[in-house]
Amino acid sequence: MPHLFIFGLGYVGQHLGLRMLSKGWHVSGTTRSQELAQALCKQGFNAIVWDGHSTLPKTLFKKDAHILITIPPNEDGDIVLKSFDFFKMEAKWIGYLSATSVYGDYGGEWVTEDSLLKPNSSRGFQRVLAEMQWLSLKDIMSDFPIHIFRLSGIYGPGRSVLENIKLGTAQRIDKLGHVFSRIHIEDIVSILTKSLSTPTAGEIYNLADDEPSSSADVVAFGCQILGVESPPLIPFEAAKIPSAMKEFYDEHKRVANGKIKKLLGSGLIYPTYREGLKHC
Repeated sequence: MPHLFIFGLGYVGQHLGLRMLSKGWHVSGTTRSQELAQALCKQGFNAIVWDGHSTLPKTLFKKDAHILITIPPNEDGDIVLKSFDFFKMEAKWIGYLSATSVYGDYGGEWVTEDSLLKPNSSRGFQRVLAEMQWLSLKDIMSDFPIHIFRLSGIYGPGRSVLENIKLGTAQRIDKLGHVFSRIHIEDIVSILTKSLSTPTAGEIYNLADDEPSSSADVVAFGCQILGVESPPLIPFEAAKIPSAMKEFYDEHKRVANGKIKKLLGSGLIYPTYREGLKHC
């Protein structure tokens, strides 16, 4: 039975894990609380409580395991690499979930996997450092099976603008010409599943949909779906935006997705936010 181990059974990890369980895989992974571990075990996962710091046992993985890292890095880079010696095990596939924040601000221009990395946020710098740490192992051992996935804004059922609209907290923020790239959870799962079955060690992939769009347009469409009045546009300068969210408005780029389409051999399930929000 093929084995997938997921560091961080969160939103993406659980969706991918459930897909692989349905395919007959053995899926295990880490979570931070005993309560969550028990709930995950009831769904079929072998969940292990891990604080992100303690040393992991050498027997954690079987030979030819598939490993996904979803846990965000810190100022020292990837925390998983500090807890396990990946050279002493024979993984078939290792996937690291990074983010398009590694590109920084491109003034609205398109970025590809070959674009210069010039992050302008602490989170972006941490992502770049973690990517470099993983790719350095590929430099040492040419067949080291690392794959880097740079995710745009993740959304899906239970995690979309629709929830904010229902709560009455959605804002239509107007920043002239500013757009974001997004990716639906089902497309993330589809891309990762394809990569699991066809490893291409050392590759880097952007995960984004076909239509970078403004948050104001997305909120307006969400309101249309729910049949509620759209909130008025608020100038960016006057909007009350959490400090963590302001970092996203400091970066303006369009993320190209041609490489993942070649990997999939077809288009995305949800090529724009319109199809994606209707599914949500």
